[in-house]
Order: sequence, then C-alpha cells, then structure tokens
Amino acid sequence: MPSRAQTCLLVVLGLGARAVPAAAGEVAGPFGERLTIDDKGITLQAPGEAARLRIGGRLQLDFGTGRVQQRGFGTVFERPVAVRRSWIESYLTLGREIELAFQYDFADDTRPIQDAVLAYKGLPDTILAFGNMKEPFSLDQLISDNNTLFTERSLADAFAPARNFGFAAGTHGERWTAVTSVFGGNANTGLDEGGVASTTRLTYAPYLSEDRTGVVHLGIAGSYRTLPRDGSPLSLSSRSEAFLFERRIVDTSAIRDASAIGRLGLEAAWQSGPLRIQAEYILTQVGRFGGAPALTFQGGYVQAGLVLNGRGRRYQLAPAYATEYAVFSGIQLDDAQRVSRGGAGVFELGLRYSALDLEDRTVRGGIEQDVTVGLNWYPDRNIRFVLDYVRAHAAPSAQSLGFNRRTVDSDVFIGRAQLYW
Repeated sequence: MPSRAQTCLLVVLGLGARAVPAAAGEVAGPFGERLTIDDKGITLQAPGEAARLRIGGRLQLDFGTGRVQQRGFGTVFERPVAVRRSWIESYLTLGREIELAFQYDFADDTRPIQDAVLAYKGLPDTILAFGNMKEPFSLDQLISDNNTLFTERSLADAFAPARNFGFAAGTHGERWTAVTSVFGGNANTGLDEGGVASTTRLTYAPYLSEDRTGVVHLGIAGSYRTLPRDGSPLSLSSRSEAFLFERRIVDTSAIRDASAIGRLGLEAAWQSGPLRIQAEYILTQVGRFGGAPALTFQGGYVQAGLVLNGRGRRYQLAPAYATEYAVFSGIQLDDAQRVSRGGAGVFELGLRYSALDLEDRTVRGGIEQDVTVGLNWYPDRNIRFVLDYVRAHAAPSAQSLGFNRRTVDSDVFIGRAQLYW
C-alpha cells in the first residue's frame, strides 16, 4: 500500500494536466450572485461589489535523496517523500475597503495558522492590517512560497522573523513602498510570548518598465525585538536548503541570556525581461542580560533566475492585504504554452550562492555555505515541478553536532510537485 504522502503525490501528478479548466465555469444565482470556478479557485461574488468570497489552496509535495560526507552524521532524509505544505485559503472582500484573509496549513502541526488578517484599504494607496502575518522584512521571505525560485529560501532566511501577530501600516507611490509595524508573538504559540518587535521596510525602484518585468529594486529593512527574561532561550540555526534534510548543520544552540534581537537587512534586485539577479545581506545582533557583550551574526545570498521560453516575473508594488510590498510574482503562461493546449510549458533555471555565519565570542554555531542549482517547469497554470541540487559546506560545523568542529559536506537532490489555486 502506498503511504499517505505517496498517494498525495500521485493525486497531484494525476491532476496536473487537467487541474485548470479550459474555460472558467460560472453559475448565476437568482439574486444576481455568481459562483465561478477557475484558476483562481472558487469565487462567490455578491451582486455589485458588496462582497466577494474566494477559496483557494496549495499542495506541495517534496521528494529526494541526499548524503553527508561525515561519518556518524546519521540519517540524512528520514522520509524520501513528505508533504511540505497543504493549505486551505479563504479571502473575503467587503466593498472596496475591507479584506479578510485566513490560511491554514494541515501539514504543519506546530504552526498551522498562517495568515489571519483583517485589512482596511479605505485610505489612498494605504493598507492598515491587523492579525497574524509576515513582518515586513526580507525580499526573499516576503515572496510567496508559491513563487520562490527554489524549493526553499536561502540560508539567510534563518534571520527573517516571518509570521507573527501584530499591526502594520503600509503605503506606496509609483516606485516606492514603506511599511512599518509592531508585532508580538505568533497566533499558534501565544500572542504574549517572545517579546515585542518593531519592524520597518522601505523600498525604491529607480527604474520600472511599463509592463513591470523590467526593474531595479533597492530595499532596506530593520527590526528590533525585546525578549522577556522568562527562561525561554533564543536559538538560530539552519540545515541544508531542503525541507527533507533532517539535522541542522549550523546551530547556535540555546542562548539563554538573550535580551533582544536586532536585524538589519539590505536587498537589491535587477530584472530585464526573463533574467533576474537578486541579493540580500542580513546583519543580526543579539543583546544579552547582565551587561554581557552582544553577539553578532550575518548571512546573505545572491541568486539568478532565467526564464527560458517565457516572460519575466512581474514586479508587484502593493499587496492585496498585509505586508508583502515590492515583491516578484509568479510565472505567467500564455494559452499556447499550456500543456493542456498542446504547448510544452515554461522552463526556468536558477542558480544561488548563500552563506550563514553563526560564530561569535563563545557561541560556536558554525559557518555554512550552500550552492543551489535548480530547474522549474510550469506545464500549465497553477502547476509547478521543481528539481534542485544543493551542495552544502559547513566549516567549521556547529559545536552541538559533536564532530569536533570538523567540516561537514552534503549533497542533496530535492524535487517538488506543486499545485496551487
């Protein structure tokens, strides 16, 4: 009998060629409401613009294998196939001013609630958002995981705060964006846990083409979070850039006297049609109780993506809600390129170098450098297949691994079948 993950994978592969209907189905109700099923999911539209409810989702199934050139490391992949994400998403729009979003991940036992946001859009070019959402930090983190170039984000994502519960105010002009926010804990683990953070991100595009596939993007973000003195330690870590990779090869272990964590992020991107180059650098400083010297860590990446037979990704200044300003959206397919219409789909190549330094003073978390080569295939709308090769090199390795700080090298092949709507 196939496992649950293998069954899900077969379902995705079976749905691949027919997941998106040739023409959207629409049913009109007696009071003027409309029910539509298309590549955006299921949408119920009330008469006029009074209300619109859309239900969508995403399913990501990862599979792969890997090896580590270090005796005694143990199992590299506990499972060769696993569900990475299994989301149901709902979006309710009331008039032109109110947006409500809720996302739930059935594959995540610890943090199933993703976005749970109430947004007000009644002010010109401004969004006020309240709820569980991403803190406005890091271009790589703010790009949807449906649209990332590789299966996983870079090593530097270990410093990104990701989702927490709070309030954010964002605005934008023709080429610039600004978002500022205050956050507490996460909706899944406790709103009053983990202290309080203030996070701000500013971006500017000195060049932006009319079709938004040509852009020069510059950004800066800062975040400062005070940490409670309640005995819960802070730790920073990363594994090879693959979800199925079991052990973390750089890890600070528990920093029990951490009083605050500050982050500074610099980001840049250049895109001309199908070619995009993107880079980030993140500096992280951990303050400590009792007057102990602060700890400083750093990380970053540079990556390039090339769409071989399609258009470049559109640069999106403003989000539908929340904090995802100034990001790159997904690959768009013309009708003739779709496999269901006789085409071959769209192919995209990716190359990335990333590094993470978790060494300072008495903390011996290790230094890791990864090189990732990837191929994306978009056979039809809302469908993506990914194949990545990741070479990870930790020198020295984390003290917590117990290898006497010796070098750890790993080779990973990771694939993903993705369906989203």
